[in-house]
Amino acid sequence: MKGLKIFQYGCGKMSVYTMRYVIENGGTIIGAVDNNPAVIGKDIGEIMGTDKVGVVVENAAKSEELLNSLKPDCVIVTTMSLLVDLEEALMTCAKCGVNAITTCEEAFFPMNSNPTLTSKIDKLAKENNCTITGSGYQDAFWGNLITTLVGASHNITKIKGSSSYNVEDYGIALAKAHGAGLTKEEFERDVASVDEISDEERQKVIESGAYAPSYMWNVNGWLCDKLGLTVVSQRQKCVPQFNDYDIESSTLGMTVKAGMATGMSAVVTTETKEGITLETECIGKVYNKDEFDRNEWTIYGEPNTTMVIDKPNTVELTCATVVNRIPDVIAAEAGFVPTSRMGELKYIEKA
Repeated sequence: MKGLKIFQYGCGKMSVYTMRYVIENGGTIIGAVDNNPAVIGKDIGEIMGTDKVGVVVENAAKSEELLNSLKPDCVIVTTMSLLVDLEEALMTCAKCGVNAITTCEEAFFPMNSNPTLTSKIDKLAKENNCTITGSGYQDAFWGNLITTLVGASHNITKIKGSSSYNVEDYGIALAKAHGAGLTKEEFERDVASVDEISDEERQKVIESGAYAPSYMWNVNGWLCDKLGLTVVSQRQKCVPQFNDYDIESSTLGMTVKAGMATGMSAVVTTETKEGITLETECIGKVYNKDEFDRNEWTIYGEPNTTMVIDKPNTVELTCATVVNRIPDVIAAEAGFVPTSRMGELKYIEKA
């Protein structure tokens, strides 16, 4: 990381950590952009809560110009959760021939949810000799930790995982993607109904680029890719989460009334040619004061093995993972390359 020039695309909650972690690892933030007028014009030190560093957040509309003039080693994109919402950002990076890594959850393994756009980005990145990928908390806690447990097993029949997180920690895009603040009827219409279709109908939606996967949809694809499993079928079901009392959401800027969705549970079931089933669940919602993040996975087979991690600091872990992956992104082949093909996560020795 020492001596690397990094560009920050998106200066919200996650960038507070990604930028600081880059600097503390010996890298330099040479530019930053955002679409939010409240952030544009600020020194990035103000965003990180440190002294000013002399780098001012500029309008994202200037991204191509800035990337061509600054020529960073890698761009960190921390904006939205769906690949389609990052098309402009990632295509700009690919056009400029600049490596990029994003916290976008779908970008973890978008080949199985938006293959058309993934291929488009992949083609342009190859033409301009750069690498685009997605990483974050799931790279370690839903990915590499799980494949390591599988590697310690004699035989496996099923991989079952469940992870919960507070949507308040990540920003409004993620909260809305989880249906937080919707009525039961709105959730059914806008979120759940998407998956009340046949496999054939779902595949057509996926190929059109209009599918909205839950986070585990892409995680299951990543796990199968890393483990060399052949997917036969995959489906998901989104279930709203409710409270019987009102709860405040600072991210949504509203009171989520009793009977409104605080978020959702999404269960993804994947069947493979090798006879191994993956059943994974992510629960994202506005937490009450007694709730906390939890990550639990069980490998069924010989032997059965369960891993439980209570209260992981998912925001910081996401940002540290992204920063630690940067050397792998720079070293990877050109194109859209998932981290399942980049080897294990490694700690970066501090400068």
